[in-house]
Amino acid sequence: MSDTNETNDAGNESPFSTPSKIKEPQNKLPDYSVLDLPPALQETVKELGWGELMPVQKKTIPYMLQGRDMLIQSKTGSGKTGAFLLPLLQVIVPEHVFPQTLILVPTRELALQVHGEAEKLSKNLGIRSCAIFGGVGFDSQIHALRTGVHVIVATPGRLLDHAQRGNIDFGSIRDLVMDEADEMLGMGFYPDMQRIRRYLPKQISCTMFSATIPQTVKSLAREFQRPNADFLSLSYDQVIAKNLEHRYYASDAMGKDSLLIKILEWENPESCMIFCNTKKDIAYLEQVLRDYGFPVKALSGDISQSEREKVLGEFRQNTLKLLICTDVAARGIDVSHVTHVIVYDHPGDHEVYVHRSGRTARAGRSGLAISLITPVEEIELQKTAADFGINFIKMPPINEDELASRIRQRAEAKLDRERRFLGQKQNERMRRYLPLVEELSQNTEGKELLAYLLDTHYWKVS
Repeated sequence: MSDTNETNDAGNESPFSTPSKIKEPQNKLPDYSVLDLPPALQETVKELGWGELMPVQKKTIPYMLQGRDMLIQSKTGSGKTGAFLLPLLQVIVPEHVFPQTLILVPTRELALQVHGEAEKLSKNLGIRSCAIFGGVGFDSQIHALRTGVHVIVATPGRLLDHAQRGNIDFGSIRDLVMDEADEMLGMGFYPDMQRIRRYLPKQISCTMFSATIPQTVKSLAREFQRPNADFLSLSYDQVIAKNLEHRYYASDAMGKDSLLIKILEWENPESCMIFCNTKKDIAYLEQVLRDYGFPVKALSGDISQSEREKVLGEFRQNTLKLLICTDVAARGIDVSHVTHVIVYDHPGDHEVYVHRSGRTARAGRSGLAISLITPVEEIELQKTAADFGINFIKMPPINEDELASRIRQRAEAKLDRERRFLGQKQNERMRRYLPLVEELSQNTEGKELLAYLLDTHYWKVS
């Protein structure tokens, strides 16, 4: 990524306001406007009531029209869909009725939304699009692909199903867009994204959009983008860390355990250390997380040396993903694969926080340190920030509906990925259960049995 220039402009939360913090590429391009659109698109956007473009659209469109690979940070609801559709619709050749643009999204709801916007914007252009997602039959999707489309909006799992069946010609794909790139490059979808990449032409433009871009996303983006890819951030009040990102959630003292569960479910860490100030909190948390189903073990001064070595061995080998410990118990642990550190209690000694957070982002890897902070602890957090020049990002509360949706998406992606690797005999055996599934889905008790089955599989230790 190139170096960036940062400008600060006053703004508010209106989607048309200028973000307070903008980072643009060194060789930045002039902003785009409605009047720069081709006449047919100008007419369409005016019919849709678009009097002006949103900031992310003004900034993004010029780069995409030049075919430059971009990683773009802009919050949800800021107009990202228009930011990539408006330039893509200008470069598609309508007479060549083959897929020229592939837009990848994490959910069927987003696929339908993007497809709907593509149809509205392209109505005067002779450009066809289709939405490809799981949970429905293949026939209508195959028909759309065989009839001919220019734009494919897809979720990774179903796209791979079609690719493996030879239903899609990828030869004319020129532009790849990933919406919600932080989710697309997360562990739920990343294996599928690697497989999709093998089907795509080697020289294509790749643009990624995300509201949050931790270092892991910036690192993995390099696998899909060319070396000269640029970074554009319309982050409002979010700042990107170079290697270790420090976040915190506000909490009351009694609600920390339930907040911790939500954070673990939201982040789904590959390898995580949870720090407490006391042995009492460690014992309590270990029981709470075990009761919930998390594969977790604890290190404290109360366990024997042999048990300590056993737990450490599992953590080093990454067969144990969650480890709760005190600072004393964590001494001597040198594990480079830790992706998350969670600070359950902010330490009174500010230097201790630096040691805790330093357990992640080792050996050139990126990491995330998350603190659970009460109003009293926030004062100490601010002192820690001042003492060590740390930028702590305050996170909004985790929305229950968004969390439930995120878990469902991960579970579906995991099951879908496993299903695609079944052999013929395993597929035959699986289909014996289809009548039972149909029967169970007809009543509440049966649905609860299916939910239990999904939950058990999701939490199963691999």
